Amino acid sequence: MAEQRRTAAHAPGDGHAPLEAPARDKPWMIRTYGGHSSAKASNELYRKNLAAGQTGLSVAFDLPTQTGYDSDHPLARGEVGKVGVPVRHLGDMETLFEDIPLDRMNTSMTINATAPWLLALYVATAERKGIARDRLSGTVQNDIMKEYLSRGTYVFPPKPSMKLTADVIAFTYDEIPRWNPTNVCSYHLQEAGATPEQELAFALSTAKAVIDAVKDTGQVPETDLPRVIGRIAFFVNAGMRFITEMCKMRAFVRLWDEITRDTYGVEEAKYRRFRYGMQVNSLGLTEQQPENNVYRILIEMLSVVLSKDARARAVQLPAWNEAMGLPRPWDQQWSIRMQQIMAFETDLLEYDDIFRDNPAVESKVDQLCQAAREEIARIDRMGGAVAAIEQGYMKERLVESNARRVAAIENGEQTVVGVNAYTKSEPSPLTSGTDGSFLAVDPKEEQAQIESLNQWRAARDDAKAEAALEELKAAARAGRNVMEPSIQCAHAGVTTGEWGDALREIYGGYRAPTGVGKQGGQPRGGQRPQRLADVQARVEQVSERLGRRLKMLVGKPGLDGHSNGAEQIAVRARDAGFEVVYEGIRLTPKQIVGGALEEGVHVVGLSILSGSHVELVQEVMRRMREQGLSDVPVVVGGIIPESDAETLRAAGVAAIYTPKDYDLTAIMADIVEIVDREGERAA
Repeated sequence: MAEQRRTAAHAPGDGHAPLEAPARDKPWMIRTYGGHSSAKASNELYRKNLAAGQTGLSVAFDLPTQTGYDSDHPLARGEVGKVGVPVRHLGDMETLFEDIPLDRMNTSMTINATAPWLLALYVATAERKGIARDRLSGTVQNDIMKEYLSRGTYVFPPKPSMKLTADVIAFTYDEIPRWNPTNVCSYHLQEAGATPEQELAFALSTAKAVIDAVKDTGQVPETDLPRVIGRIAFFVNAGMRFITEMCKMRAFVRLWDEITRDTYGVEEAKYRRFRYGMQVNSLGLTEQQPENNVYRILIEMLSVVLSKDARARAVQLPAWNEAMGLPRPWDQQWSIRMQQIMAFETDLLEYDDIFRDNPAVESKVDQLCQAAREEIARIDRMGGAVAAIEQGYMKERLVESNARRVAAIENGEQTVVGVNAYTKSEPSPLTSGTDGSFLAVDPKEEQAQIESLNQWRAARDDAKAEAALEELKAAARAGRNVMEPSIQCAHAGVTTGEWGDALREIYGGYRAPTGVGKQGGQPRGGQRPQRLADVQARVEQVSERLGRRLKMLVGKPGLDGHSNGAEQIAVRARDAGFEVVYEGIRLTPKQIVGGALEEGVHVVGLSILSGSHVELVQEVMRRMREQGLSDVPVVVGGIIPESDAETLRAAGVAAIYTPKDYDLTAIMADIVEIVDREGERAA
């Protein structure tokens, strides 16, 4: 039987040896995802979590670091240290890992467009400590494809970005053989609305594109390709439908084995193994009744630990309060304890796979595999994942799927406890603290980081830094591997922004398709829901009174690339009858206000999820006044604490929406009335 324990035990006195403990599998690597404010503060957090029993590090970088800017760049305003740690140069990386033995630590770095640079800084830090490269182990996410689809921290166009991905892979397989050089990431695809079938197909198509890019560069001999493929890892999501999610993981195992064997001729089973880490679904965490999130996190974790044949190698859990803000050390400790109780108090690790040959499970896995194969074939016919992204196909499918998800929650088809059902609640003692029940980054920290950056630049040898940058650019122009030149840049004191600017000079910038051009959030044809029809009628009335169609600009200022909310607002506004202007992510306040003036919009909607809302919205409001647009209302959406909401209202913001405002049709109705009132005042 598959569920039998792997070591027999005998009762005392039955003529056998004394009762022996059953054999237990080694538990997965226990992680939390962390980093904030500064390298020093993040180092303190890491050492606390390691002392609490965390067995690996997972580093969150701030948005300027992720997108190749220094802390003093205009686009970095308000973003420094907010969603992760700022790492601008080798000094920051050394501080980040002070008193942490890199040769005994498994470090995961969630970094993509600038992955070559952050890995170079990590290697240089190890070399400064006298640690050989081949003693390092860990992961860089280094999956640029999903950045174009969901997370938004891309820097360069897809093709040169894939070349950089291939450079990291070709460098590490010989220099750092215990390193996972890419973590093909389906996690953010689900956050962007992907169905299980899409998550499977889009991630595996990306993995194929990565392998093909490595082959195309010619940096890896054909005979070594199986070993390279064996180092490719994955990072997945797990949602509340945990039976389906568990079956999805088994489908990943089956499909990856097929692809590596049949497409790439990998014969050794160990190189075909589907190796993955996971974080549970943060999209499903709720601001309402946030204590319920503890149960959601636990249930979602089950889908990747219950099934031995598809068990995660590393698990990092979010904290219960991440729909409200950054978790505090205690909150992260709670998530660590959840994993430890599952791993060490239960008998889970004493059994073989308990789902093997289960007919219900096998049937669901078969269905998922078949649907994924069909979608992979469709992407292959387009020319592969890179072409499907450039053509906007994959992004459009995600926006469409997410619109269906949002509509299902709105109409009650999908129950979310505390949000659209069972909404009455006793006051929660978890949210009654004076700190707002989350960690807030000190606003003064950004200026402190800018000052320390200036001190670093002043103390280094500029000629040495410039020479290293010229060598980096020469390597990029010639199509050579950029890793060794990047490591030399690290040792020479080059900064993150200088590394990014050097490669922007060679590769250029890029703006990805938004995905909202063709997709609607409501069924095509047939009768629209009455509530939406009512909003459409009000849009027509107000448009007629104003003399032209209501027009809304949806903007994402700063470096926040999580565009799902902005995309859904844009789609629903168009469904409601608005004319919508949406240019995607990474706009400056100046660009947004200029667009509002040029387009003659009636309302501006800003979406900011990175915690930089106060600084960026205040600048937008100031520029609106300077351009004579004080009569154009501004509404803001994001993870915004009430104390910050008061600040924004005082600055003139007309309305603020947070994750608890899940009803997009109600938001549209509200915005129509705001525009109508402002129009009457202006008249």
